[in-house]
Amino acid sequence: MSSSIQLPCFSSSEDMSKLFRSEEMTLCQIYLSQEAAYNCIRELGELGAVQFSDLNEGVSAFSRNYVSEIRRMEEMERRLRFFAGEIEKEKLPVPADYNIPAAPNQKDLIDLEATLEQLEVETRQINVNQEALLRNFYELKELKHVLNSASQFFQEGAAIEREQQSSMMKYDEEAGSASRHLSFLCGVINRAKIPVFERVLWRASRGKALLRHLEIDEPLKDPATEEEIQKSTFIVYFQGEQLKIRVKKICEGLGATTYPCKESYNERKQTEVEVDKRLKELTDILKETHNHRYRMLDTVVQNINSWIVQVKKVKAIYYTMNKFRKTDTGLLMAEGWVPMSQLNSVDTALKRGTTSAGSATQAILNVVTTKRTPPTYHRTNKLTKGFQAIIDAYGVATYQEINPAIFTIITFPFLFGIMFGDLGHGFIMFLAGLYLVLKENAFLKRIKTFDEITAMMFHGRYIILLNGLFAMYAGLLYNDVFAKSLNIFGSSWYPVPGPGYSGSEETLFGLDPKPCGEGRNFSCRPYPFGIDPIWNVAENKLMFINSYKMKLAVILGLIQMTFGVVLSYYNYRFKGKTLDVYCTFIPQMLFLQSIIGYLVFMIIFKWFTVNARSTAQPSILICLINMFLKFGTKLDKSEALYQNQHIVQSALVVLAVICVPWMMIAKPIIEHAYPRVRQAKYTPLPQSYTQFENEAEEGDEGDEEEHEEHTTLDIMVHQAIETIEFSLGCISNTASYLRLWALSLAHAELSEVLWDMVMKMPFGMDPPVYLKTIMIIFLFAFWAGLTVAILIVMEGLSAFLHALRLHW
Repeated sequence: MSSSIQLPCFSSSEDMSKLFRSEEMTLCQIYLSQEAAYNCIRELGELGAVQFSDLNEGVSAFSRNYVSEIRRMEEMERRLRFFAGEIEKEKLPVPADYNIPAAPNQKDLIDLEATLEQLEVETRQINVNQEALLRNFYELKELKHVLNSASQFFQEGAAIEREQQSSMMKYDEEAGSASRHLSFLCGVINRAKIPVFERVLWRASRGKALLRHLEIDEPLKDPATEEEIQKSTFIVYFQGEQLKIRVKKICEGLGATTYPCKESYNERKQTEVEVDKRLKELTDILKETHNHRYRMLDTVVQNINSWIVQVKKVKAIYYTMNKFRKTDTGLLMAEGWVPMSQLNSVDTALKRGTTSAGSATQAILNVVTTKRTPPTYHRTNKLTKGFQAIIDAYGVATYQEINPAIFTIITFPFLFGIMFGDLGHGFIMFLAGLYLVLKENAFLKRIKTFDEITAMMFHGRYIILLNGLFAMYAGLLYNDVFAKSLNIFGSSWYPVPGPGYSGSEETLFGLDPKPCGEGRNFSCRPYPFGIDPIWNVAENKLMFINSYKMKLAVILGLIQMTFGVVLSYYNYRFKGKTLDVYCTFIPQMLFLQSIIGYLVFMIIFKWFTVNARSTAQPSILICLINMFLKFGTKLDKSEALYQNQHIVQSALVVLAVICVPWMMIAKPIIEHAYPRVRQAKYTPLPQSYTQFENEAEEGDEGDEEEHEEHTTLDIMVHQAIETIEFSLGCISNTASYLRLWALSLAHAELSEVLWDMVMKMPFGMDPPVYLKTIMIIFLFAFWAGLTVAILIVMEGLSAFLHALRLHW
């Protein structure tokens, strides 16, 4: 079952702006009659387009209007949890409910409540009866085991009694008393308590009680807990009523169960027949009871998921209604934020709810003009949802700011690919993401059965897909496929051995990059795309790749930081903050470009002007350090990239130093000197909907607390913090982008080491062909397993976390 990526369609430039900014919101007041409030909120809840404000903040949760209804819902939730426990105990499969039911109307809610109550009463009654029957059943089974063990017990008891009578006969004749008879007590006890039972009996009877026990082969269940317990039958021989009382108390204390047992074999046989008959009857009754309980729970199983959703929705409705305030006219007044594009839908939902409730009082929707800052609402689809979650995890953008999540759809997978660049590994990840995307409808039906990690991977299926795609692109740039290179276009180098070349594999010789002359090593054209495959066998491969990836990381870091500063310019322009454009955006841009931008300029300039034959090979890092340490000093030819470099660098340092106080004090001074230019946190946007304009006093009650005035000192402190954070961030963030180089290097080297340690082994040996084939098959499976587990899963997770850090 396939599914295509669904992207939002935009019909105009105004609609297109919704993709880059949060939805335009408006504050609305809704007046509802009490009898129609439930149905109206139910319709609004299904629409999902209103964020209600709490108009009863000072009222405790137990003093609100719909506390009793919420308690009813909590009682229904308790019953549903009880049913879930019973279903789990029976291990019944719960069918997945793919259709999310709507919240029930009040009549259906009453029927549902009655149904749950009746089912709970019946289920509990069945459980009580079943437990009593099971207890009786297990007691009869224990009695049967006691009767089966009685013959052996009484044979031993008879021998003991004869021995005791012969030893006591002389004493009895002298004392003139009647002959004594041994008494006994039979029962069942937990096998683990036998040693304790013996010691306690010995001490309590002072050695005058004798214990015999036999193990029961089959485990017996506890009727209450259904836990299987290994038990043993026992018999205790003693004399005298006092000792009998002691033995009974010891049995009760240790949880042993005593049963009556006759000495006569015939009587025991008759009792055993009666026990077997009773066991058969109880087995039939228990079977019928279990079937009845199963049928009842099967009814619950078919509907429990739907009931849980419905009860949660109803509870959310009453929780929302507790935020409403009663007016003097008996109506309920609600207040909330609504997207401008859905005002008509909200109004239609209110009318639909009022009609279904049969109320004569129509709901009233008023648009309120306010100075309060609206909430941020980003409309997402299944493609943008994951990337929006990445941005929102760090912080939600303020109202009507440019939404960074749209750009993250490209930048996040791209940075991931730079760190994870391998065509083979990226292709495997791409296939995994593509499989999740194509089978998403099938997986959505079973998503409730997924564990947390599997569900997280499924929700991020488009992120995995794009990560794999960009990793393949970066792998082509690096010309890296499972630690090997592809010679797609043919190498631009022609290795021609020099005078010192002996033909041995150990011989090293350099390739002259000069593209002319007799026996040249380099063609007149560079490799068309990516890195030339000959670097894969070069001794100085690591040095070249390190330099390339490190400089690439710095360039990408500057591009992303510059892009972030440019976005701030559009935010300032959109909100009319002209002062921030001149006092924040311009100095930030100049500061960033004068230091980091100049570093990138030197990297690119050196690529074009310095080659292997250049006399001077200046280090870019040393040039950047000399920019500050040798301020105004003329540089040596070996340290300079171009003429008059010290003049340009000195001017850039001066410009960067000027930008610091520009960012820090320019804005506070101008706002203090010209109070009119002080900008509010939020300037209300023009309302495109004037369907229900109302200058209601209730809507402006909380406006004052939203706009506190800041003194010049507060603004200076704020600007100082922002300046320090930005200035230090330019340096630290540039260094942080070096993780692109570090992780890419680590991934490539780990892949190469894994190949050399595993796959090279059979090729370096010379066993028989059949043995070599077997070795290659097993080693390939081992290598493939390690590749997936380490290089794709673990390294992929590491690259994901570092890409997340770079975006945060």
